[in-house]
Amino acid sequence: MAFLYLSLLGIVAGAFSGLVGIGGGIILVPALVFLFGFSQQAAQGTTLALLVLPIGLLGALEYYRHGYVDLKVAGLICLGFVVGNFFGAKLAIILPTHLLKQIFGGTLLVIGLKMILGF
Repeated sequence: MAFLYLSLLGIVAGAFSGLVGIGGGIILVPALVFLFGFSQQAAQGTTLALLVLPIGLLGALEYYRHGYVDLKVAGLICLGFVVGNFFGAKLAIILPTHLLKQIFGGTLLVIGLKMILGF
């Protein structure tokens, strides 16, 4: 049964990712914590492991086909992401779970308010 629910979660996150460019942080991490009982660290680590595989390849190809992908920008962000990801993971592992959840939730709140209020 977990296979079915996890697969469904992947479909929902994939659909949101293709639709509005979100997925791992905003959909998968909270779902793994609240629906599947993962710790914050385990949810974040599992979600980051998804990035190893080319899960966004088909969506990215479709956007590219229509001229909506800047490969130079994507490549530069990828390089920075690899370095930042390493140090961010090191920090997340040593932080207490409650503090990591507060940082995660606060980040989503600030971004959400900024998007909704448009400033």
